[in-house]
Amino acid sequence: MSEDKRWQFELEEYIRQGEPEQIEKSEAWKTAIGLQAVDGLKTSEYLLDTAKQHIEGKIGIDEAQKRIESYYEERGERTTVEEETKEADIVSSRIAKLLGEKAFQFSPAEWISIHRRLFEGVFDHAGKIRKYNITKKEWVLKGDTVIYAPYNSIKDTLDYDFSTEKQFSYEGLSMEQSVKHLAKFACDIWQIHPFCEGNTRATAVFMIKYMKSFGFNVNNDAFEHHSWYFRNALVRANYNDLKNNVHATTEFLERFFSNLLMGTKYELKNRYMHVDYVEEDAAESQSAKIEVSKCKNCTLECTMEELAIMKILKENPSITQKKLAKSIEKSERTVKDRMINLQEKNYIRRVNGKRYGKWEVLVEIE
Repeated sequence: MSEDKRWQFELEEYIRQGEPEQIEKSEAWKTAIGLQAVDGLKTSEYLLDTAKQHIEGKIGIDEAQKRIESYYEERGERTTVEEETKEADIVSSRIAKLLGEKAFQFSPAEWISIHRRLFEGVFDHAGKIRKYNITKKEWVLKGDTVIYAPYNSIKDTLDYDFSTEKQFSYEGLSMEQSVKHLAKFACDIWQIHPFCEGNTRATAVFMIKYMKSFGFNVNNDAFEHHSWYFRNALVRANYNDLKNNVHATTEFLERFFSNLLMGTKYELKNRYMHVDYVEEDAAESQSAKIEVSKCKNCTLECTMEELAIMKILKENPSITQKKLAKSIEKSERTVKDRMINLQEKNYIRRVNGKRYGKWEVLVEIE
């Protein structure tokens, strides 16, 4: 068994055992390790052993981080390959910690904070906005580059995109429409590329936490197995070459997000995104576009706000509307209206009265 397959198999063992806490920890580590492929990095066997001890409850996540950092401090001088493994190990442990935290605030400051927490001590510029313009040669573009935001417009562009998203209402949108909009938001903020390095990993962590705030059960398999596809899809969503009839498209990113959030089974192949790719036959084209299955959440007639409310009520049936509103960063009036809608749909109900009662979720959600 290859090293790439071994870590996936060993962490999946904890999921098969069915212990909720171990499942949550294992999924966070799988995502964290898988995301290193975005920059062509691989983690070490020591990282896997440390992750397993954390999953089994033998050490906390802070102790896991300390062990990994101490491990590299004791090794002294390293080759370039070892430096890359060090980066992958340290950043993986930090991603695992961030994904295990419930706290989240939707703002550019949160995104910058995530970058700082991931790369502090790894990059000198961790959490700092770049002060120069950049280009990057991309395989999927035959060596061409995406046009990134100019360095002197980063702050204004960030503020605009986040303000626009915060004002956007998901009310009345189907799950499919919501997923499509989230994919577009992700590609827009990624194109700003505010950091010198580590943009894709920071974007992924930010988007996972943002989507979880809506009540989505994020399917970690997408980032575990297809993180390079995720980056290439972001590239294609922001690239135009009209002379050669190449247009920016979010269709590849939408497939990734659909698998990530809705449990669909789109075939995610990097070669489909290459600007020179020619469909070999109709059958192959169709195989990339067929949806096989959907998650339980997708069968419900509800918005993302309503889904988030139901998930919180399921975890904390006694929560007040005031605390619920604070949790999803909406007004109490909005929460009250959404809960009335959910009761009318017979998705939730109040039991044992208003004052001492609890909320009961009547539908199955993930």
